[in-house]
Amino acid sequence: MRHFLSGIALAAVIATGAVAPAMAQNLFAPVVYVNDSAVTGYEVDQRMRFMQAIGAPLADADAARQALIDDRLRVQAATEIGVEITPEGLQEGLEEFAGRAGLDAAGFIAQLERAGIEDGVFRDFVEAGTVWREVVRARLLPQVRVSDAEVDQELQRAIETPVIDRVLLSELIIPAPPGQEAQALQLAERIAGSRPNEAQFAEAARQYSATPSAQAGGRLDMLALDNLPPSLRPIVTALQPGQVSQPLPVEGAVVLFFLRDIQGTVRAGAREQVLDYMTLRLASVADAARLAATVRGCDDLYGQAGPDIAPQIQRQTASQGAIPQGTAARLASLDPGEAGVVPVGAGADLVMLCSRQPALAAQAEVATTALPEDGVEAAVPQPSQPEGIPTREAVRSQLFNLKVNAAAEGYLADLRADAIIRRP
Repeated sequence: MRHFLSGIALAAVIATGAVAPAMAQNLFAPVVYVNDSAVTGYEVDQRMRFMQAIGAPLADADAARQALIDDRLRVQAATEIGVEITPEGLQEGLEEFAGRAGLDAAGFIAQLERAGIEDGVFRDFVEAGTVWREVVRARLLPQVRVSDAEVDQELQRAIETPVIDRVLLSELIIPAPPGQEAQALQLAERIAGSRPNEAQFAEAARQYSATPSAQAGGRLDMLALDNLPPSLRPIVTALQPGQVSQPLPVEGAVVLFFLRDIQGTVRAGAREQVLDYMTLRLASVADAARLAATVRGCDDLYGQAGPDIAPQIQRQTASQGAIPQGTAARLASLDPGEAGVVPVGAGADLVMLCSRQPALAAQAEVATTALPEDGVEAAVPQPSQPEGIPTREAVRSQLFNLKVNAAAEGYLADLRADAIIRRP
């Protein structure tokens, strides 16, 4: 979408020239049926131009045809459960999509029409997406769940992922003198759209780049991420090694970057854990082992221990370094909800792990009895989220969205499998 205008220019080139009568007739012939709903060659041509205009990757006829098949299935699934889009809902969807290009719906449609793309193509595209969201909401959302364990696992992965602080880049800087900006941008888009590997990018840099690095295929030495301009850092960090950036217009040039490698540093304390655990002193190893074999989780321990000794159970949350060595060593081998035994003199401690989480994700708890109106709470320092670490709520939302998207793709695949899709 960032390159909507350049995509429009490309589509305008495709749209030029008259269509011969025989070709026009063939364009309106069905090319595929989706449960007896016809998709014509004209629709495929229009969708292909639309995809190119919005910068969709691999916007060829096959991709356009498959996109139209999927949209037919989405709309049919919505009709089956009685989902319809109101004129107001459609207009809202048009405005929202056009807003991504910095335009209102009318301005967006005008740009499309200048490129030979009918406004109905845009409306059908938005309508299919809008009703599909309602289908997903009705059919799939109630089935999607994200467990606390999944949040813990993803949060730990995020914390233990090294923080990128050094990058190996190659650059390709295409001159864009006054009056030639569009040509430079189209060349850059053609290079980026080809998804070049490192050798191909280097060859393009030697051919088109106007900087001294061109002789070395655009290769730059290792750069500290902090040395890059702030506006460029998110562009670079959004890439994976082996990927090329989208064209970046700057004054007098268009810039492409190829990410060759990244290096990072594990954040301090990333592998330190905070454990929530329980201990209970018993008379013998045998007693502790017998209770450990029957208990089925931390909440169950109170009932299994019985009313006489349950009050002696101690539950606490502490970092690994603050836990007695023998207890910490036993906890290290336990999964949440498991119990073990630590001999202590003639007796033994039953130890049970309730949960473990990265120390950097642990939320400090501040106990206070102050009433809200006396203002004391506002003076109590609140724990801050360490920089670069998402909150549990953000992680849960991200996992939920991933699961919903995966479920939607699976449901669409089922619709394809059940549909009668045939060519004339």
